[in-house]
Amino acid sequence: MIRAIWIVPEDNVATVTEPAACGQSVFCSCGDRSLTVSALSEVPQYHKIALCSIPCGVPIYKYGEVIGFARENIPAGAHVHTHNTASSREEVQLP
Repeated sequence: MIRAIWIVPEDNVATVTEPAACGQSVFCSCGDRSLTVSALSEVPQYHKIALCSIPCGVPIYKYGEVIGFARENIPAGAHVHTHNTASSREEVQLP
């Protein structure tokens, strides 16, 4: 079983600590909560995996911070990266 780093209970992604193959179980815990998701595709080491379904347009939380927004519906266990995430920096309006 692969482990993932889940820091804040409100996070909807975790970081895998080693590569996860499609179908492999990924376990993570945060405080008194724990969960296991099945990788829907290969997730490279230190990349993010969705802990739950993330609907299109919803913020992606890592370490309690918004790091981007879902460009599409992201199912639990999916690899979360630039192919399905819009950067939160793109949303910043500078004067």
